[in-house]
This record gives sequence, C-alpha cells and structure tokens, in this order.
Amino acid sequence: MNRTDFQDYLKKDIHCSCGKIHRCEIDTILIESNALQKIAGILNENGYHRPCIVEDIHTRDAAGEKVEHLLIEAGYAPQVICFEDDFLIPDEMALAKVITEMDRNTDLILAVGSGSLNDLCKFISYKMKLDYMIIATAPSMDGYASNVAPLITNHAKVTYEAAMPKAIVGDLFILKEAPMNMIAAGVGDVLGKYVCLMDWKLSNLITEEYICHDVMELVDTAIEKVMQGTGKLLSRDPDAIASIMEGLILSGIGMSYIGNSRPASGSEHHLSHYWEMMALLKGGHIELHGTKVAIGTICGLRLYEKLAKDLADPSYREKWSSEVTELDMVKWEREIKRVYLDAAGSVIDLESKSHKNDATEIKKRKATLLVNQETLLTWIEQLPESEKIADVLKMLSAKYLPAQAGVDRQDFIDSILYAKDLRNRFGILQAITDLGMAKRYAEELAAEFYDL
Repeated sequence: MNRTDFQDYLKKDIHCSCGKIHRCEIDTILIESNALQKIAGILNENGYHRPCIVEDIHTRDAAGEKVEHLLIEAGYAPQVICFEDDFLIPDEMALAKVITEMDRNTDLILAVGSGSLNDLCKFISYKMKLDYMIIATAPSMDGYASNVAPLITNHAKVTYEAAMPKAIVGDLFILKEAPMNMIAAGVGDVLGKYVCLMDWKLSNLITEEYICHDVMELVDTAIEKVMQGTGKLLSRDPDAIASIMEGLILSGIGMSYIGNSRPASGSEHHLSHYWEMMALLKGGHIELHGTKVAIGTICGLRLYEKLAKDLADPSYREKWSSEVTELDMVKWEREIKRVYLDAAGSVIDLESKSHKNDATEIKKRKATLLVNQETLLTWIEQLPESEKIADVLKMLSAKYLPAQAGVDRQDFIDSILYAKDLRNRFGILQAITDLGMAKRYAEELAAEFYDL
C-alpha cells in the first residue's frame, strides 16, 4: 500500500480550481512505528516548556503513561488531567474540568486519545489561544485534522469552530492494538463519505451551495485508502492500520481546506448525531460515533436507492410535479418538541433563522430537483450498493443495523423525519421531505431493519 506524504498538504497555499485558496495549518503528521519516541523532540523543536497531558482512563493505559514517562525522561514536568469516566461525553462539564484544572502557565495541550478528547482539547485550544497536539490512540474517527469540534451543549449536538493541532502523532504499535470496534468505527466514519459527498453534490445542484471538486477528490482518496486496508484489519496488519489512519486524516484535511465539516458530514452524520442525542436524553447506551455513522451510511444509501426507484417511475414524476408539498409548521413544532425533548429549543431556533422548511423554499427546491432528475439518477447509480457497505461491516464483525446500536424503532423513524432539522444543510433527508416521501421511506426502512 502506498503511504501518504502529508508534506504535500501542510502549510501550503493551495490555489484551487474552485477559485479559493486552501491551507492546512498543521505543522507535523507522523504515522509510523515508534512515533512516541519523537514526542519530546517535537516539543523541544517548537519551544514548549509546560505541556498539559489530557487523557482518560482508557487512553492513559494505551499511551498516556508512556508519554508522561518519555517527557519526564526528557526533562519536562508535564501536568496530567485524566477523565475517570468509562465513556467520556464532550459536554459543558468536561470542558469545565479541563479549563479549571489546567495550570495557568501551560503552553501546550497534549491530548492523548481520539474522538471526544480530541474535540474537547481542540475547542479549548481555540478558545484559550493555546497550541495543542494530539497523540492518537485509535484510528476511530476523522476529526484529527479538522478545524471543527462537535460537542454536546444544552443537550444538543453542535459543531463549533476549533483550532488545528500543531501535530498529529500516531504510533502504529499503539494504533494496531486499539479495540477492534474502534478500528471498525474509523472505517465506518470514512465509509460515510459516500453519502456525504453525494449530499454535497445534491445540495450544489438544488441550492447552488458552494462546492469544491478538488476537495471531493481528496475525500475520495481517503475512501480509497480505507477500502484498500479493510481486508487485513482483522489481523491488525500495521500497513492496513496506517492506511485507515491516513484516510481519516485526509478526510480531516478536506474539512480544514473548506473551513467546515461539509466534505465529511452529511445526512449519515445527522442520523448519527440524532441517535446520540436521544441516547443521552433518555439515558441509553452511547455508541461510538463511527459505528453510528456506518449505520447511518447504510440508511442514507437505502434512501438514495428508494428515491432512484421512484424517480424512474413516471407515475411518481407526475405525482411530484402536480402535488404541493407544504409542512404544517404548527404540527412540525409540536413534533420537534416531542422528539427532541430538552433540546427542542435550539432546533426550533435554527428553523426560525434558516426557514428551510418554508413552503416557498420547499417548492423551489422540489422544482429544481425534478428538472434535474436525470442527472440525479446518474449520480445515484454511481454510489456503492448499501449491501456492499453492510458486507464490509459484517466482515469486521461491526454493527450495521440501528437496533444493534441501541436505536429503537420509533427513534429510527423519527430520525429519518427530523434529524435533518439539526443543521441548515441540504441532503437526502431534506430532499425526501421536500418530495413528501419521508414518512413512507421511514416506515419502509423500519420494516427492513426491524422486522427481520
């Protein structure tokens, strides 16, 4: 497998064909065996003196203690902040713990972990104007190189602007020993780009949202890297692990180029975020982000497959052309309060600003979709079959059905109908709503996934 030369992407102005200049401000990316041995040297080269290690009970055992000892041997006296939670939730309490415990003279946040720890540290780095680096302990998600941080605030999953790491360090000896469900979650996070990129193209077609085809190609490269490595993951082959990690980082670089999560997050992520919020609000099981994204990817692909079948049916074309789709906003608000519980306020507030469910906007989007339905059909035909993605997950003994991730039938149906309202971002979930098909598709998918 060909290894990625990240120097092609870092600290350079990329004059893109989209007309914008892209730049990734990360200084160093190391994905290699024994990479931890270079940590002290990286700190010394950059003039850091007082690092604060942020870890949890799992990442402390995986790498945190070793990082601490290596720094002490090099003459540093690192502060250590450790979360004792079995499953860390990146919310206001977690942010407060780091901010209140961190020494005033800290000049570098050194995160040891993956998803939630990385998100917390990059957000604090941004807010406190402190540099941070991430020592990856699992190839489990694509946020390492991004400049956004999804956090739980006021019971809602919100994506915030955040700092870029000065360095990403992934020691293959550590990464390959990560729990297999976390490795599979990394695969799932990248497989989600099939739906995400399709959503982006669809939004560009229907709403004229800005799109960058070069960044789309970069994310396609990330998908290819991951697909190359899946066959050897069960044996924890170091090259396969490196391939997964590199694909995840390339996806994050794509986000950093655009300045938001659009190249890596679409309807599959909206479903994942919704399911996570419901689990938190109802005290249910919290599943790994990439695991939920993988399941959301299968759902998103099935929705595209259903839409393609109906687009090819002349009777549906006539029906959509003649019928007016208009949401009853009083009923919509009542439903939002039912499904989002304590988080409903922020969802309703977003709609009051975006008006994406306004009848005029729906009519305009629907008309544009119908005019371009042949183009859309061609695009959908290029997507992988949902069964193919399910087969990849089954090969890794990973979860691929909503119920396996603790999502009950009603929450699943509600997610197809209302997960789109978490973000002002057009994709398949909004498209099927505009066409008046969301309820039918949701019930059909529920029958597929739950009546086995």
